[in-house]
Amino acid sequence: MHEHLKSKLETLPTLPGCYLMKNSEQEIIYVGKAKVLKNRVNQYFHGTHNYKTTKMVSNIHDFEYIVTGSEKEALILENNLIKKYRPRFNILMMDDKTYPYLRLTSEEHPRFQVVRNVKDKKAKHFGPFSDSSAAYDIMKLMNRIYPLRKCQHIPKKECLYYHMHQCLAPCIHEVNKEEYDQIRKSIISFMKGDTKEVMDTLAKEMETASENLDFERAIEVRDLMNSITHMAEKQQMEIRTSKDFDVFSYYVDKGYIAIAGLMIRSGKLMERAVQVFDIYDEPSDVFVSYLMQYYESHLIPKELYVSSLDEATQLEEIFDVKVYEPQRGEKAKLVELAHRNAEVLLKQRFDTAFKENAKQSSIQGELEQLFGISPLGRIEMFDNSHISGTDRVSGMIVVENGEFVRSQYRKFKIKSDAKDDLSMMREVVYRRYLRLLKENKELPSVLLMDGGMLQIEVAKEIIDVLELPIKVFGLAKDDKHNTSKLLNSEGEEIKIDRKSEVFFFLTRMQDEVHRFAITFHQNARSKSMVQSELDSIPGVGEVRKKALLKHFKSVKRIREASLEELESVVGKSTALSIREYFDKV
Repeated sequence: MHEHLKSKLETLPTLPGCYLMKNSEQEIIYVGKAKVLKNRVNQYFHGTHNYKTTKMVSNIHDFEYIVTGSEKEALILENNLIKKYRPRFNILMMDDKTYPYLRLTSEEHPRFQVVRNVKDKKAKHFGPFSDSSAAYDIMKLMNRIYPLRKCQHIPKKECLYYHMHQCLAPCIHEVNKEEYDQIRKSIISFMKGDTKEVMDTLAKEMETASENLDFERAIEVRDLMNSITHMAEKQQMEIRTSKDFDVFSYYVDKGYIAIAGLMIRSGKLMERAVQVFDIYDEPSDVFVSYLMQYYESHLIPKELYVSSLDEATQLEEIFDVKVYEPQRGEKAKLVELAHRNAEVLLKQRFDTAFKENAKQSSIQGELEQLFGISPLGRIEMFDNSHISGTDRVSGMIVVENGEFVRSQYRKFKIKSDAKDDLSMMREVVYRRYLRLLKENKELPSVLLMDGGMLQIEVAKEIIDVLELPIKVFGLAKDDKHNTSKLLNSEGEEIKIDRKSEVFFFLTRMQDEVHRFAITFHQNARSKSMVQSELDSIPGVGEVRKKALLKHFKSVKRIREASLEELESVVGKSTALSIREYFDKV
């Protein structure tokens, strides 16, 4: 331990507060809270720890501390410091991503929508939903059943939803408050699980449609009823209470913590939420830190049940929620259920990771045999994309230890006048490896070309000119454009079992580099099309172009916009120019 750390540890106060651990570059790598700063911080440097905590401590070269008036203040400060500095060894909930909720707005003409921000206290929220697709499915279902408005801003005339009987059209009709109140009441009842009224109404509508030989409408209503039944079946588990409450527990193993939550709404299990984190501190501290972050962006129920109170009681004052640690009865069984969910998920993660590592090790071993290199480092692969020589781009993918390393993928825009694939490949290969040489960065072991001898020779030409220790191989295709063989730099075929895992992996590499290059090309082409089309219109400069795209989202919508809609964004004269331009083309 450094001398300056020893002296700082001796002067720590016996007061509550937060501590900020720093590495050799004075970067904050961990933030924690303590009842007694002197005792808690000293624990890191004296005593035994698991591997992960030991690794973190080895990175600590300095620390700071902030004294607070109470443990509650320390907990709030810790949460704020984690959000501010985002230390690498603290848990960060889903990169600030929150679970979606369904919101019934409190507007004069209400809407039913999926949201992630639950700060509107006047609106009615339902959720959370860990699966966003489930939230959107329910929103679509509710919008088909209840004729609420769908438009963000009320338009001047009715839209298609009105003609589909899915909107009351407040844009052209006066809708009284009593009608909306009845719809609100029905939606709240429906979301609490009472689907009988809606199902009875739909059953009568389906019967009437069948009697009138309107079979298309009858089938539509039948499908709607099936969707409602499917949604209700997902909430089969019922608890003998009408209260809303959350249940949380955790499971720790092998340096990881899994935290599971059960969200009970009106006596029904609404949702499960489970997350896994690396753990560098006491499990109870990590658990409380998670709950602090979770409830900053989620609705807070009146009651919270946890597997261990410890410091979780501090949440009572901060979030105005009653926190319990049930010992028996139904609530205790729910806490145990959350604990089992956490345990099962963590064990599944371990099993999956073990299988994936075994598979990657097998792939890596077979690749080493194929290329004759052991140990095999990085493999890089390029592909070009263009249409008749325009918007010419290239993409490069990277494979290490039998897996794709997407953070190291690279994109290239062709800078020369090269029009054919071989000339473009010559340029990007030269640019890539000349740069690695200049920056003294690690070189790949293998350059794998998507093609036969012509592509291999182009790559080998560059590798020889730069005198690089990189082996070049090519994946050749047959007449049906299917991958057929692997060639070395001399054009000799390397035998591969076409049913083997390694052959399948090589074809995946081809698909991946092709996908990456094509996606880059499509993006580049879209940008150039937007640029050329809008830049041809008199009066549309960069500022107005950005304003148009921000408002309408695409050139297609700008082309279809009315003169009045365009005027609201760019003014009358420019709107006329835009309308005249698109009317001519």
